[in-house]
Amino acid sequence: MAIGPVEYIVIGFPGNKFNGEIAPELAKLVDSGTIRVLDLVFIGKDADGNVAALEFEDHDDVALFNALEGDVGGLISEEDIDYVGDNLEPDSSAALLIWEDVWATPFVQALRDSGAVLIEGSRIPGELIEAAEAAFTTAD
Repeated sequence: MAIGPVEYIVIGFPGNKFNGEIAPELAKLVDSGTIRVLDLVFIGKDADGNVAALEFEDHDDVALFNALEGDVGGLISEEDIDYVGDNLEPDSSAALLIWEDVWATPFVQALRDSGAVLIEGSRIPGELIEAAEAAFTTAD
């Protein structure tokens, strides 16, 4: 079975202000077959600098994520959690999310079947694209 590109993000919640608006949008991506969530862990740091991690199914504040379909978990290691926790400010939290870009699986399979290899890839932040497009618009 081919697997599409796998990506991760760390989403910060300064002041632990998590309102749950992300869960329904993430569920839409899963339901549409655009992505498959592979792992999701929430990491928090209290005012004293103590770090705690919890799986999304283990806490009421993130219960909305329970609607995600499929087997989720097992890819995020203690080292990953320590890395995120070490970089959190006190009284803040983060979500560490790993997903597969299911939409790209046929393209990836075609690349493999043709003998192609990935040489480089990266994400370009939306802010940079918006700035470049604005510069093009004002240049016309």
